[in-house]
Amino acid sequence: MELLCPAGNLASLKSAIKAGADAIYLGLKDDTNARSFAGLNFTPAKLAEAARFTHAHGRKIFLTLNTFPKPGEEHRWYQAVDLAAEAQVDALIVADMSLLDYAHHKYPDMPLHLSVQASATNAKALEFYKQTFNIERAVLPRVLSMKQVRDLAKEHIVDLEVFAFGSLCIMAEGRCHLSSWVTGESPNTGGSCSPAKHVRWQESGDARFTRLNNVLIDKSNLNDQMGYPVVCKGRYCTASQNQADFLLESPTSLNTLSLLPELYQAGVVSLKIEGRQRSPAYVEQVTRIWRQAIDSFMNNPSQFAVRREWNAMLAKVSEGQITTLGAYERSWQ
Repeated sequence: MELLCPAGNLASLKSAIKAGADAIYLGLKDDTNARSFAGLNFTPAKLAEAARFTHAHGRKIFLTLNTFPKPGEEHRWYQAVDLAAEAQVDALIVADMSLLDYAHHKYPDMPLHLSVQASATNAKALEFYKQTFNIERAVLPRVLSMKQVRDLAKEHIVDLEVFAFGSLCIMAEGRCHLSSWVTGESPNTGGSCSPAKHVRWQESGDARFTRLNNVLIDKSNLNDQMGYPVVCKGRYCTASQNQADFLLESPTSLNTLSLLPELYQAGVVSLKIEGRQRSPAYVEQVTRIWRQAIDSFMNNPSQFAVRREWNAMLAKVSEGQITTLGAYERSWQ
């Protein structure tokens, strides 16, 4: 199984490769990708440098173009496809059908991966994208159970990639507009659920108040471990409950180490680590642990066991220092 790791800058990319990543995914320094934060991502020159470095080490590099073009500005997304071809990336990760069409016809030899933002969750959807745009791989949304992943893999339509570790999304990716109700900016076109310009933290006594576009979405203790503020992970009161609580989703991270044998047996080809917005230290640590785990499993599948120290280290870099199997452990489907 391929270990696919994130890079928000060259330092993270080099850390991932040094720690054992098989492939790297990254985005351009604009809103063509869904991690459009100031100080992150790659200029065209840095993309070319990243591609040269990655290929020199025998690894692969994928460019993420997973937002949807804004009306009248489509040319910027098309230009990003051209840049990817010029840099000789190994694949494009795309959600929008017009971009898939453009890339498929202009660069027919460039591998296309269907982004999780396309929210393709069934065989008919995958068949459509395969027949229409000749995609080679699909990134499955994090709302699917293990049974659903296995059922899709049995169809052998395209290669399947799943998120293995990192921040969770409880929504059907690509279809969520929850944060736009607060910020007025859609994450599907703007590149971020919570644009940094809208985020405010205020400390008072031993409390920290988190606001998004002046809307209070959380109150926590100063020592609480908190993730990046997004609407779905805020704490709220209801008409029947005056005590604020996590009503939609609590800050936690996905960790599927224990599912390695099942994912392998299902035929999943790529395990994706979330975190292009995280530090090089995070990327190095998570990559190193997953490299050890995958190698341990592949060397002796029947005797594979998750080491306690692996989970302990991963928990330290997780949101809220808590991990979960997410939708994979749903038993009711």
